[in-house]
Amino acid sequence: MIEMKVAGIALDAAKRNPIVLLRDADERRALPIYIGQAQAESIISAIENYHPPRPLTHDLIVNMLEAWGMELERVIIHALQDSTFYAVIRVRQGDTIKEIDARPSDAIAVALRTDSSIWVMEEVVADASIPVD
Repeated sequence: MIEMKVAGIALDAAKRNPIVLLRDADERRALPIYIGQAQAESIISAIENYHPPRPLTHDLIVNMLEAWGMELERVIIHALQDSTFYAVIRVRQGDTIKEIDARPSDAIAVALRTDSSIWVMEEVVADASIPVD
């Protein structure tokens, strides 16, 4: 697995759809993932450290994890099938670890709020990444 960081949000040139860009530590490869507008806004809010007056969906998830004594250990983007990325969030509660299916965009939004790492399987990076130059 390769640890990646959120480089930012971009817009698709043709249809202006949001894309989250993940970048490896060496800044040699970027992984573009198409996401929804709401998830893009949530990711941007987390990057800018904006705290809304009332919790939004991803804030609610973080609050629930904290209330139940759970820690988001990491996000894992593990597959790419028919142009769709698949991810899990790995949560820990004491000695118990669970992996929960999630859209990559939602997983990334929660990871940013909890300072959790984002990992991508090497096969996914090999299949879908673009060089950074």
